[in-house]
Amino acid sequence: MGLPPHIRSINMAAAIQRYFDLALYLLLITGFGTLASTGSLDPPTVFLVGGALLFRGLLLSREKRLLIPEAWTTWLTLAYVLFYVLDYLTLSGNFLSATVHLVLFVMVVRLFSAQKDRDYYFLAVLSFLMVLAAAVLTVNSVFLLAFAAFILMAVITVVLMEMRRSAAMATLRSAPLADPWAHRHMAFSLMGAAPAILFFILLGAAGIFFILPRLSTGYLSAYAPGNEISTGFSDRVELGRIGQIQQSSSPVMHVQIEGDDRGSYELKWRGIALSLFDGKTWTDPDEQHIIASEGNGRYLLQPPKHRESRGRRYTMGEPVQPIHYRVLMEPVGTNMFFLAPTATMLEGNYRVIAGDDGGEVIDLDAEHTITSYDATSDIARPKADLLRAAFGAYPPDVILKDLQLPRIDPRIPALAVDITATAANDYDKAATIESYLQSHYAYTLQLSRRPPHDPVAEFLFERKQGHCEYFASSMVLMLRSLRIPARIVNGFRGGQFNDLSSQYLIRASDAHSWVEAYFPGYGWVTFDPTPAAQASAPPWSRFALYLDAASSFWREWVVNYDRGHQGALAQSTFQGTRELLARLGRWGQLEFDAMMHDAREANDELAKGKTISKLSGEIALSIFLAACAVALAWGAMRRRSIKLAATSATVATLWFERLAGLLQKRGKQRLPAQTAQEFVHASQELSVHDELVRFTRHYEAARFGESSVDAERLPELYEEIAGKLKK
Repeated sequence: MGLPPHIRSINMAAAIQRYFDLALYLLLITGFGTLASTGSLDPPTVFLVGGALLFRGLLLSREKRLLIPEAWTTWLTLAYVLFYVLDYLTLSGNFLSATVHLVLFVMVVRLFSAQKDRDYYFLAVLSFLMVLAAAVLTVNSVFLLAFAAFILMAVITVVLMEMRRSAAMATLRSAPLADPWAHRHMAFSLMGAAPAILFFILLGAAGIFFILPRLSTGYLSAYAPGNEISTGFSDRVELGRIGQIQQSSSPVMHVQIEGDDRGSYELKWRGIALSLFDGKTWTDPDEQHIIASEGNGRYLLQPPKHRESRGRRYTMGEPVQPIHYRVLMEPVGTNMFFLAPTATMLEGNYRVIAGDDGGEVIDLDAEHTITSYDATSDIARPKADLLRAAFGAYPPDVILKDLQLPRIDPRIPALAVDITATAANDYDKAATIESYLQSHYAYTLQLSRRPPHDPVAEFLFERKQGHCEYFASSMVLMLRSLRIPARIVNGFRGGQFNDLSSQYLIRASDAHSWVEAYFPGYGWVTFDPTPAAQASAPPWSRFALYLDAASSFWREWVVNYDRGHQGALAQSTFQGTRELLARLGRWGQLEFDAMMHDAREANDELAKGKTISKLSGEIALSIFLAACAVALAWGAMRRRSIKLAATSATVATLWFERLAGLLQKRGKQRLPAQTAQEFVHASQELSVHDELVRFTRHYEAARFGESSVDAERLPELYEEIAGKLKK
């Protein structure tokens, strides 16, 4: 049976051209798909460019071409240059988005006017620029899959481009091939070789990436467009802004709390405290000050002003509930660190940070945007009985800022007096207002688009439903009308716990506003008048858990990869290798013992008159195994005799575990969820408590601050504690 006429007529050069056109088209599709998957392109752009690409695909499938005259392309390009300025200044409003629009326009024009080799090269470069823009606009792990697909198509396109160029430059033409399916065989061979080439490219790139990490980050992120989330955490926030942020479910950050593998915490992640209110807008009047670094990116955060060493008023010794945690931030366009109250230490690759009297901490390092950081907070709260008995004068600046009232509806202070009529002290008044708002008002994100003249009064007396900002603002105004200093705090609360990664995923929908009231002698205490029925995200499926864990790993070990991660990876590799060698040594010892046992049995059998020939094979095998075991044992001994340098963090961990074992013998068992400070605090009755406090201070400086000086002090302190315990 004969072949179809179109199969007989096609030659290899024509087939290569057709395959090249298809490969270049798929390369552009992949580049545009990668860019569109970031979610940063506006719908009109996606529709217009996507439609142009689909139309080009339709023409390719019908083996037709539509060429725009060269004169038209020149005038279109000049016209768009003028539109680019307009786009940058008014429509897009930022450099990156306007430039992306320019690249997409040039791509579409060139796609329908390409005739020369330089046009094809230019289209390939434009496809790469689209992927580069996508890398700036997203840090999602989906980018890895899209990038791999792009590299695969790039390999095929480059190979066909070179085959096409070689065929055009050849001075001698080959004779027609006898096999009419030769071009198909060539295509299948290329499709089989391209994935193998892609694998080795990614393997080599991964090796280079992990061995030679980036020295800095964010060199293109400055051109990325801002995020609406940042508008809720600025020094000036309009009432209702947090509710707008809550409409989105996009991830904001992942938080991993040391020792927490069950999701035991329900914390608030503090952003900014706002004191002044004009009836519609909250502002922060506090001036920022530079926080001095302790070295190695470690900053000791002084408690917010007027906290007045609250721990000394209701407990003895160290803070009673410290937690240490790590935060991985998404690129949400804010330079604010979100910290659990009350933050005492922050550590990260940031050269300059600042804070204010309201507890806000921000990044002033323009070369290092916030990606990840470690922090320690004391989440203890004074007991209610202590707060009921609090008394004393308010500091002058608290009176000036946190008792300020705009012109408000007279029904608001009247309602506050009526609610708290039976309360005998400021704490009970605050708790009564908190409970009243929780039980008498409903939570909703569905509010009128028309801003009311008095939002708080409308919420309290007419609408009687709203989101967290209205609850918090109402409580602050009522407390101030009772001459109790109060302020509003914007941040996030809760989050969904992923038991695969032991991390809390905090989304934009977790944005929250709450209240802090001031008590003399104890400082600022948190109240949350928003009902607990606030909408929460649905439970996760196992697939979603795995996807979130993969995304978190991508952020931690790819997007945020730096020298610190390189050191941790090297240390983990070294530790794993050492454990493997130790297991091999133990296996060799077991084999050696088994060999010696067999040898003794063989000797007994020889003594009973068995023939040597029957046992010669066993003896030879035993001798061979003995030689192998001796070689393994000797190698393990030599490896153990080599003094290896360990990091300060590793040394600190080893000495603290040794101290925990020592105290366990004295009946002090450390719980898995206890931090070092909690463990020492639970051992107050021991005679060596002061030494334990000193040991813990040096341990934390070595463990989290990688201080070699503090690490060198640990053996001496351990011996001192052990000596006193023996007496």
